[in-house]
Amino acid sequence: MLSLCLLLFSADLRFSPHLIASDLKGGYQVVAADVNQDGKPDLIALASGMSELVWFQNPGVGIGGWQRHVIVRGMTAMINLAVAGRAIVVADHFANDPSKSEGHVYLLEPGATPDAEWTKREIDRIPSSHRLRTLQLEGQPVVINAPLADPTTRPPDYRGHIPLVFYRPGVWKRELISTAEEGIMHGIYVKKDLLYTASFLGIHTYRFAGGAWLRKEITKGDPAPWPKSGSSDVAVGRRFLAAIEPWHGSQVVVYEGRRRQVIDMSLKEGHTLEVADFDRDGKEEILAGDRGAGGGVFVWRRIAKQWVRQAVDGPGMRANSCVAVDLNADGRVDIACIGGATTNLIWYENQL
Repeated sequence: MLSLCLLLFSADLRFSPHLIASDLKGGYQVVAADVNQDGKPDLIALASGMSELVWFQNPGVGIGGWQRHVIVRGMTAMINLAVAGRAIVVADHFANDPSKSEGHVYLLEPGATPDAEWTKREIDRIPSSHRLRTLQLEGQPVVINAPLADPTTRPPDYRGHIPLVFYRPGVWKRELISTAEEGIMHGIYVKKDLLYTASFLGIHTYRFAGGAWLRKEITKGDPAPWPKSGSSDVAVGRRFLAAIEPWHGSQVVVYEGRRRQVIDMSLKEGHTLEVADFDRDGKEEILAGDRGAGGGVFVWRRIAKQWVRQAVDGPGMRANSCVAVDLNADGRVDIACIGGATTNLIWYENQL
């Protein structure tokens, strides 16, 4: 009876899908940002199989569809971007084989109008550049660049140290944070001035204090032997930390302090993770995307001390990346996801 009640309660989350694009070959990352500075969050869609980086203009309420704009052309195997003020930093020339991943890093700056192509300038070349995020450093935004692996390593062990670096806007010179991470560093997460990394060594935090970066272990992640050890993605709530484990793994894991709780083991290839309060009850839920065959988008809610899963979408959205953000200014947190194998971008409108 309890299980039936939990399932009925968990079904209360309601998301209405709105297809924004269906031709994003190798769709890899979606970023919410106010690109045209009109006060509404737009969606930047990065697709590794496309030479164009595009953004979709938020139409607001009752105005029409999401208008597509080209930011820049002539890109090759884009993998991630970060927004820093009016500028965008993009990691390009990525390959799954670290030895062939050139890691070009470009600075993009806007043109005079929303339809004008942005300028592009290479600011760095660091092999295997993979994850880019913006972090607050001493009150100023900086861009973190977290490569996937040491380019000299080989699968399946990937034994080697990974350079974690950052760039200060206006200077755009590489500065080293650490080379302590090893194996594959698949995910990073930023919470204001605190950087979380997810690698074969588990989850660690980095904070800049007293003129130096301080590293702290949060958890070793999956206790299986290397290279099935550690964590793949991390997202941080107010009272817990969520992870996908191990690399591209099947497990959704919750950490409260040092306690490790596996709440799901059914993902085919977990690849994106967020934490947000979708039902506005003051408690956060976990959002994860599965890019594997038969994958989808799922939310876990904690009800009566149990984590209950609900499907937001099925294999029609094999999500590489999702964001949780209020897109229509109704006070509810929505979801936007981009699919690689499914080549689509979908806004899931929260209707709870």
